[in-house]
Amino acid sequence: MEEKMAQRVRFGIIGCGRIAYKHAEAIMGLAEAQLVAVCDIVPERAGEFGTKYGAEPYLDYREMLERAGLDVITIATPSDLHAEIGIVAARAGKHVLVEKPMAMTLASADALIEACSAAGVKLGVIHQNRFNKAIKLTRQAVEQGRFGKLTHGQATVRWTRDDNYYAQAPWRGTRLQDGGVLMNQSIHNIDLLQWMFGPVESVFGYTATNLRKIEMEDVGVAALKFKSGALGVIEASSTIYPKNIEETLNIFGESGSVIVGGIAVNRIECWEFPGADSEKQEIISRQESDPPSVYGFGHRELIADMIRAIWEDRLPAVPGEEGRKALEIILAIYKCQRTGQPVYLPLKED
Repeated sequence: MEEKMAQRVRFGIIGCGRIAYKHAEAIMGLAEAQLVAVCDIVPERAGEFGTKYGAEPYLDYREMLERAGLDVITIATPSDLHAEIGIVAARAGKHVLVEKPMAMTLASADALIEACSAAGVKLGVIHQNRFNKAIKLTRQAVEQGRFGKLTHGQATVRWTRDDNYYAQAPWRGTRLQDGGVLMNQSIHNIDLLQWMFGPVESVFGYTATNLRKIEMEDVGVAALKFKSGALGVIEASSTIYPKNIEETLNIFGESGSVIVGGIAVNRIECWEFPGADSEKQEIISRQESDPPSVYGFGHRELIADMIRAIWEDRLPAVPGEEGRKALEIILAIYKCQRTGQPVYLPLKED
């Protein structure tokens, strides 16, 4: 273990678009990590990104995978390429960190999970909000049973993405390559809701494309029934005027109520447990301000956990099986929209 820790884990990033800088900055901020390669099909973007972060640029990810001295690949391409690239990387013997959604179908998610397992490499999914301080406190309270019986919860994303955002890349908002606000923006919060409440029994939802010129939804709502008997509500929109307002997670139980808000589900707004007044004041007084973007603060800790998972030969904090769960819920909502009927999990894909 000490010998492993003395060597930095070497990372490559595939896809140098909107989110890639969060991966690069997180890697650069870790003494135990080194960014050695980046890849993008746009030569100018690959070159500029590589120069900025001191990494060798590539235009072909397969060529990048052939280089010596590369341990982990982080995938930040259009969503429909996540599973395909991850499978190739796994077969090349590289550990895989993949942006959300990990795939566009459950079949491709399962193929990615199987490929990483067969190759003996780690697979982690970028759900960085699990590492927010407020979320970790809430999860700890759930694990300690402080809520008593969980009754219901809500995952709310009220953001704005205007037509200019979707026009920046032709794949955004499409059915095959991206999905809508549920798949792209709200998936992090849906992940948190199911993480707190456990397995989902059934889903019913609606989606609409009310304002944006896209193929998929800019508004989505859904009701969930968890196997525990608790109920859940999802509200997601990319139409909020005039700017991002909130990403909020509500957890309610027989002996506890917690609301985590802020623009990136990062601030405790309600913390109510029996005899917890002083605890609540301490938590509220010590919490961080809002992050500069909705991406939050969690990437560095998530990547640090991936490094430890490699060193300790254990699962990452958010393995492929966990990343699959939010994907299944969203695909179930999409199926509801097509059929007009409740969908029971496990989901059977068409």
